[in-house]
Amino acid sequence: MNSDVIITCAITGDDTKVTKSPHCPITPEQIAASALEAARAGAAIVHIHVRDPETGVFSMATRYYREVVKRIRESKVDVLVNLTCGMGGYIYVGENGLSDTPAPGTDFVSQEDRMRHVIDLCQEGLYRPDIATLDCGSLNFGDVNRAYVSTPNYLRKGAAILRDLRVKPELEIFDTGNLWFVKQLIKEGLIGAPALIQLCCGIPWGVPADPGHLLAMVNYLPPDCVWTSFGVSRMQMPWVAQSVLLGGNVRVGLEDNLYLSRGVYASNAQLVEKARTIIEAMGARVVSAAEARERLKLG
Repeated sequence: MNSDVIITCAITGDDTKVTKSPHCPITPEQIAASALEAARAGAAIVHIHVRDPETGVFSMATRYYREVVKRIRESKVDVLVNLTCGMGGYIYVGENGLSDTPAPGTDFVSQEDRMRHVIDLCQEGLYRPDIATLDCGSLNFGDVNRAYVSTPNYLRKGAAILRDLRVKPELEIFDTGNLWFVKQLIKEGLIGAPALIQLCCGIPWGVPADPGHLLAMVNYLPPDCVWTSFGVSRMQMPWVAQSVLLGGNVRVGLEDNLYLSRGVYASNAQLVEKARTIIEAMGARVVSAAEARERLKLG
């Protein structure tokens, strides 16, 4: 069991279904405010996607990330900022092979373009993130003809970019083979110690959200890593307990679950507060951003 638990809050995600919640933040101002509320409730890390303020659709624009990080930094609230680099990997496949592929909805771009906002912010030097994500493998994403494509060489390039920028990679694991490849990245010297690993459970069609699969991945983790896991939808809070019992940290937030209880929409701060209640009822404690920074060996 983990006695000192890092809480990550995933603020808004990229899925349009999240916007049906009245608490879903859309604009950079709203996203930053929701992140700060989550931090005050006990989140040491906030995981950030951004959206087009006019449409609510996910965006990759550096200007929106810049505004969110600026607002968080200028608040003087101590929280680690984790920016997604997951956008730009979707390919929609047509029904007739290459004749209608890529289909509408495809946003597939180079690894550098997936990370353009992180590269820009680091080069500007004012609002650099502490952490950025790498989705560590390809996946049939959802129940239609959409795949998320993240190949070994794309991941090598992404890991090298983050290493050179001195930004900690969060290695997002959607299936067991992803974890196998993380060990290869470590072996190749592309990931510094301690590796930060996020086990993502219950996203169709990745690893299922059940205790047996989580335990199998925990047993296969590289040594001396810092790991977190989450379950989506109604499994979010049960996964808080699962993670802590197996020695890990926790992630909650509107990206993964909209509800506090059946039919009751939650805010990000409320989800963090509920997770904190579970953690403390188990006899563990929630660590601060400063403690998380020290554990992750961030400068």
